[in-house]
Amino acid sequence: MLDVLLVVFVGFAGGLAVGTGFVAFLVVLGVIPRLTQLTKTMKRIHAYEWGAVFGALVGGWVSLRHSVFHLSNYWLAPIGLLHGIFVGMLAAALTEVLNVWPILAKRIGVDERIVALLMAIAFGKVAGSLFHWLYFVDHFR
Repeated sequence: MLDVLLVVFVGFAGGLAVGTGFVAFLVVLGVIPRLTQLTKTMKRIHAYEWGAVFGALVGGWVSLRHSVFHLSNYWLAPIGLLHGIFVGMLAAALTEVLNVWPILAKRIGVDERIVALLMAIAFGKVAGSLFHWLYFVDHFR
Protein backbone atom coordinates (compact mmCIF):
# COMPACT_ATOMS: atom_id res chain seq x y z
CA MET A 1 0.00 0.00 0.00
CA LEU A 2 2.84 2.35 0.86
CA ASP A 3 4.47 1.65 -2.52
CA VAL A 4 1.27 2.61 -4.35
CA LEU A 5 0.95 5.86 -2.38
CA LEU A 6 4.59 6.70 -3.10
CA VAL A 7 4.10 6.11 -6.83
CA VAL A 8 0.94 8.25 -6.82
CA PHE A 9 2.74 11.04 -4.96
CA VAL A 10 5.77 10.99 -7.27
CA GLY A 11 3.57 10.88 -10.37
CA PHE A 12 1.43 13.77 -9.14
CA ALA A 13 4.49 15.82 -8.20
CA GLY A 14 6.08 15.15 -11.59
CA GLY A 15 2.87 16.12 -13.37
CA LEU A 16 2.68 19.36 -11.41
CA ALA A 17 6.31 20.16 -12.24
CA VAL A 18 5.88 19.52 -15.95
CA GLY A 19 2.53 21.32 -16.07
CA THR A 20 3.83 24.44 -14.35
CA GLY A 21 6.87 24.44 -16.61
CA PHE A 22 4.64 24.23 -19.68
CA VAL A 23 2.39 27.03 -18.46
CA ALA A 24 5.40 29.18 -17.54
CA PHE A 25 6.83 28.56 -21.00
CA LEU A 26 3.63 29.67 -22.70
CA VAL A 27 2.76 32.58 -20.41
CA VAL A 28 6.10 34.16 -19.54
CA LEU A 29 7.49 34.03 -23.06
CA GLY A 30 4.18 35.05 -24.62
CA VAL A 31 4.34 32.30 -27.23
CA ILE A 32 0.62 32.14 -28.03
CA PRO A 33 0.09 35.92 -28.41
CA ARG A 34 3.19 36.13 -30.60
CA LEU A 35 1.98 33.19 -32.67
CA THR A 36 -1.33 34.95 -33.26
CA GLN A 37 0.54 38.10 -34.29
CA LEU A 38 2.68 36.20 -36.78
CA THR A 39 -0.33 34.49 -38.33
CA LYS A 40 -2.52 37.63 -38.14
CA THR A 41 -5.24 35.77 -36.23
CA MET A 42 -5.50 37.86 -33.04
CA LYS A 43 -9.30 37.42 -33.02
CA ARG A 44 -8.82 33.70 -32.51
CA ILE A 45 -6.45 33.89 -29.52
CA HIS A 46 -8.95 32.08 -27.28
CA ALA A 47 -9.06 29.19 -29.75
CA TYR A 48 -5.25 28.94 -29.59
CA GLU A 49 -5.33 28.98 -25.78
CA TRP A 50 -8.07 26.35 -25.55
CA GLY A 51 -6.29 24.30 -28.20
CA ALA A 52 -3.15 24.30 -26.05
CA VAL A 53 -5.16 23.31 -22.96
CA PHE A 54 -7.06 20.51 -24.67
CA GLY A 55 -3.94 19.35 -26.49
CA ALA A 56 -2.07 19.05 -23.18
CA LEU A 57 -5.00 17.23 -21.57
CA VAL A 58 -5.51 14.79 -24.44
CA GLY A 59 -1.76 14.26 -24.83
CA GLY A 60 -1.43 13.51 -21.12
CA TRP A 61 -4.42 11.16 -21.17
CA VAL A 62 -3.18 9.27 -24.23
CA SER A 63 0.34 8.98 -22.84
CA LEU A 64 -0.94 7.51 -19.56
CA ARG A 65 -3.01 4.85 -21.31
CA HIS A 66 -2.00 2.21 -23.79
CA SER A 67 -4.02 3.73 -26.60
CA VAL A 68 -4.05 2.04 -29.97
CA PHE A 69 -5.79 3.78 -32.82
CA HIS A 70 -6.72 1.42 -35.61
CA LEU A 71 -6.42 3.82 -38.52
CA SER A 72 -5.53 3.23 -42.13
CA ASN A 73 -1.95 3.90 -43.19
CA TYR A 74 -3.26 6.68 -45.42
CA TRP A 75 -3.91 8.79 -42.31
CA LEU A 76 -0.18 8.90 -41.50
CA ALA A 77 0.64 11.68 -43.96
CA PRO A 78 -2.06 14.16 -42.81
CA ILE A 79 -1.42 13.42 -39.13
CA GLY A 80 2.33 13.81 -39.62
CA LEU A 81 1.77 17.04 -41.53
CA LEU A 82 -0.37 18.47 -38.72
CA HIS A 83 2.22 17.46 -36.12
CA GLY A 84 4.95 19.08 -38.17
CA ILE A 85 2.94 22.29 -38.56
CA PHE A 86 2.33 22.41 -34.80
CA VAL A 87 5.96 21.88 -33.87
CA GLY A 88 7.20 24.24 -36.57
CA MET A 89 4.87 27.07 -35.59
CA LEU A 90 5.62 26.63 -31.90
CA ALA A 91 9.35 26.66 -32.60
CA ALA A 92 8.98 29.68 -34.89
CA ALA A 93 7.04 31.58 -32.22
CA LEU A 94 9.61 30.68 -29.57
CA THR A 95 12.58 31.73 -31.69
CA GLU A 96 10.77 34.90 -32.70
CA VAL A 97 10.13 35.79 -29.06
CA LEU A 98 13.69 35.09 -27.98
CA ASN A 99 15.43 36.45 -31.11
CA VAL A 100 17.53 33.30 -31.12
CA TRP A 101 18.70 33.27 -34.74
CA PRO A 102 20.20 36.78 -34.92
CA ILE A 103 22.05 36.17 -31.66
CA LEU A 104 23.29 32.77 -32.83
CA ALA A 105 24.38 34.15 -36.22
CA LYS A 106 26.29 36.98 -34.53
CA ARG A 107 27.97 34.61 -32.06
CA ILE A 108 29.21 32.18 -34.70
CA GLY A 109 30.16 34.98 -37.10
CA VAL A 110 27.75 34.45 -39.98
CA ASP A 111 25.74 37.66 -39.77
CA GLU A 112 25.71 38.17 -43.53
CA ARG A 113 24.65 34.56 -44.21
CA ILE A 114 21.71 34.20 -41.85
CA VAL A 115 19.37 33.12 -44.68
CA ALA A 116 21.76 30.29 -45.57
CA LEU A 117 21.90 29.29 -41.89
CA LEU A 118 18.11 29.16 -41.64
CA MET A 119 17.82 27.19 -44.89
CA ALA A 120 20.45 24.72 -43.70
CA ILE A 121 18.55 24.20 -40.45
CA ALA A 122 15.22 23.77 -42.28
CA PHE A 123 16.60 21.35 -44.88
CA GLY A 124 18.49 19.45 -42.19
CA LYS A 125 15.28 19.04 -40.20
CA VAL A 126 13.39 17.83 -43.27
CA ALA A 127 16.16 15.40 -44.25
CA GLY A 128 16.45 14.07 -40.71
CA SER A 129 12.69 13.58 -40.41
CA LEU A 130 12.47 11.83 -43.77
CA PHE A 131 15.41 9.57 -42.89
CA HIS A 132 13.81 8.68 -39.56
CA TRP A 133 10.36 7.95 -40.98
CA LEU A 134 11.55 6.11 -44.09
CA TYR A 135 14.38 4.12 -42.52
CA PHE A 136 13.54 3.51 -38.86
CA VAL A 137 9.74 3.43 -38.88
CA ASP A 138 8.10 0.64 -40.85
CA HIS A 139 4.38 1.39 -40.94
CA PHE A 140 3.50 -0.88 -43.83
CA ARG A 141 4.21 -4.28 -42.30
